[in-house]
Amino acid sequence: MTLATTPPIFDGHNDLLLRLLGGAVTASGVANGLGSGHIDLPRARAGGFGGGFFAIFVPSPATPGVDMDQAMSQPQYDLPLPEMIPQLDALETTWRGVEAFEALAAAGAITPCTTAAEIEAALAGPKMAAVLHLEGAEAIGPNLEELHALHARGLRSLGPVWSRPTIFGNGVPFRFPATPDIGAGLTEAGKRLVKECNALKIMIDLSHLNEKGVDDVAALTDAPLVATHSNAHAVTTHARNLTDRQLAMIAESDGMVGINFATAFLREDGRMGSDCGLDVVLRHLDHLIGKLGEDRVGFGSDFDGATVPEGITDIAGLPKLRAAMTAHGVDAALMDKLCHGNWLRVLRKTWGA
Repeated sequence: MTLATTPPIFDGHNDLLLRLLGGAVTASGVANGLGSGHIDLPRARAGGFGGGFFAIFVPSPATPGVDMDQAMSQPQYDLPLPEMIPQLDALETTWRGVEAFEALAAAGAITPCTTAAEIEAALAGPKMAAVLHLEGAEAIGPNLEELHALHARGLRSLGPVWSRPTIFGNGVPFRFPATPDIGAGLTEAGKRLVKECNALKIMIDLSHLNEKGVDDVAALTDAPLVATHSNAHAVTTHARNLTDRQLAMIAESDGMVGINFATAFLREDGRMGSDCGLDVVLRHLDHLIGKLGEDRVGFGSDFDGATVPEGITDIAGLPKLRAAMTAHGVDAALMDKLCHGNWLRVLRKTWGA
């Protein structure tokens, strides 16, 4: 590694598994750099991408007449929320996602990790450190049996919802400008899910939950509050972003936030367009550090699931982010925290190892 690629970045969220499930790339292609998208092993080495949370996500059927990227390029938008996904459909896709994660390991692209110590040991490579995450708990039934089965296969992080509703709660729509104060919070099943995740030491991800849902998690959990891929509402007034009140709750719990590189959540105009520099990331970084402190901010890129600033492009472009932060006044100690130290800290507190 060189100064441009250190310290290694551990990332709060990517959607590489979705690309594998869709056939856009193979596990061997990821290991050997034979695919497109944002992530593969050769580019991870080139950019100092140490690894991150690899999300299993169940896509909704396409909504006729709705192009999300086109809609979110407008000055204002309010996309309809997709309908709830049937559990058996979600479960089939989720197990395929677990198999894709295991295929990445078999191909030599990732080192699966279930403890902070394992992540720390794997960060320098040669493989990507990888934590299995579930983005939206549609695959889990009300008795939570599937949660235990997924935990046994390595699941250590879970978001109760993506933006559509589940039996556990409600998410926020892709709406700009808007606040996250939209709809009811956790259901009784959602409250049981939080408690069982605490018992199993599975991290609960607040990203995509609406404001009442975040409040409910905060009232129930015994773990730090974490949003793996969310930004500051005070900078970009998108429903997906966190208000200062929510940030205060996260700080009080000694949790953290991973900055999302999706441009609609970064740009002040809320548009999903790559024609922006890294200044948009730095504005959110400054606000989040101001509200959370230096120990509670990291990155949660949404690579392979969103349009990112042209200044980054993909994980091979991460040296440009480090350079921009250095020019912005981030010193070596803070750089280490932001790149991976804060994630290791909060995961030790959450997982106990």
